[in-house]
Amino acid sequence: MLRSLYSGISGLRSHQTMLDVTGNNIANVNTAGFKASATQFQDTLSQLVQGAGSPQAAVGGTNPAQVGLGVRVAGISTNFAQGSAQATGRSTDMMISGDGFFVVRFGNENLYTRAGAFDFDSQGRLVTPEGGIVQGWSAVNGVVQDGGAVGNISLPLDAVSPATKTTSADVAGNLPGDAAVGDTLTRDIRVYAADGTPRTLSLTFTRTAGGWDVAGDDAAGAAGTLSLTFTDGVLTSSGTLDLDTTPADPAARITVDLSAVSSYAGMNTVTITGQDGREAGTLQSFSVAKDGTLIGTFSNGDTKAVGRIALANFVNPAGLEKAGSSSYRATVNSGTPELGTAGTGAMGTLAGGSLEMSNVDLSQEFTNLIVAQRGFQANARIITTSDEVLQELTNLKR
Repeated sequence: MLRSLYSGISGLRSHQTMLDVTGNNIANVNTAGFKASATQFQDTLSQLVQGAGSPQAAVGGTNPAQVGLGVRVAGISTNFAQGSAQATGRSTDMMISGDGFFVVRFGNENLYTRAGAFDFDSQGRLVTPEGGIVQGWSAVNGVVQDGGAVGNISLPLDAVSPATKTTSADVAGNLPGDAAVGDTLTRDIRVYAADGTPRTLSLTFTRTAGGWDVAGDDAAGAAGTLSLTFTDGVLTSSGTLDLDTTPADPAARITVDLSAVSSYAGMNTVTITGQDGREAGTLQSFSVAKDGTLIGTFSNGDTKAVGRIALANFVNPAGLEKAGSSSYRATVNSGTPELGTAGTGAMGTLAGGSLEMSNVDLSQEFTNLIVAQRGFQANARIITTSDEVLQELTNLKR
């Protein structure tokens, strides 16, 4: 039989594979985190018809004569170029900007993915749409100890931010320097005990001939007074007022900082700007930092880390095996996964509220469709031509 017949068959098979790969790329044009593949061809073994001849004194050398036996698919490579970002507004959607993969636990196996469309299950674990559990490091008292073994990332829905007692308060603004002696101003602020019990701290400002007197008291019995003196509206005396709830216990003292107070004429803007205590709070929401840290926001205004998402990288990402569900499996040629924190080493950074879209280039893929179709047609023509030659041979005997 003719060699060209089998060469044409190999061409049909190879270009059919190219069509399959291209069709899969186009089908996944809107798949988050999908990476396009490309087909590489190579020729097969060539039959040696005549060997090479060495040059002689009177005769030149001759080159080998070989007839090729067709084509084969050398490999199907994955293009890991960055896909474009799509903003979703969902806090659980995450995108890797740069190199790296999310680590996802399926049963007893770790898989790796670029698709960051996550959500929380009923146990508060961060999972993929297929139920894979995102891996990382949990926080203890707001501190993440990364670098160790990774585990399931879960949002502690019952987490409580402990109450903090008030130890200091700040006052700023202007006391009217043209007020009459004996005029008073009162400012109140809510402060907290160690167990989160709120109470009101009242500061009463009384105009004196030399400036202003400040008297503070709260519901716990804290009391204290301070005289403020001013020169040309600028505070010249001490600006620290101590309120002792228990004189024998310095830790129970509330210190009021009035050093930012001034006394110019015509303005009454003095106010208590803040205090360092708070009541206990429950977890309300979270956000994702660029290093993958999940930062919880509590009802009392406190924020602290509740976990950190781990990323993995490989010496040869092209050696990963596709495992379905937009996930990859490590192989002997990909190398072992190197786990780390986003933004360190060769790891990319994380962006919350966004997804990485497919990196499929439709213009390139449709061009590949045309190339594969024409290649298929050309190889089909080889077969028909070879068949016509064989028919002519059989017609020699009539």
